[in-house]
Amino acid sequence: MKNITLSANEESIESARDFARKRKSTLNALFREWLADLVRQQDREAKLRELDLRLEYASAGGRFTREEMNER
Repeated sequence: MKNITLSANEESIESARDFARKRKSTLNALFREWLADLVRQQDREAKLRELDLRLEYASAGGRFTREEMNER
């Protein structure tokens, strides 16, 4: 595991530490969790862009009115 150094104001750090304590965790563990979530979010966004490109050919044929969309 690689170490990094981060900077933040003292009040934010103390608030984050309090939050971590309440979750029975550490600031370091919360940061690792946040970083993993960030990477997963990027992966999801990339997959959605790929899906959007694959579905580019599909078209609903234009805009519909509320009544048209609710017809049964």
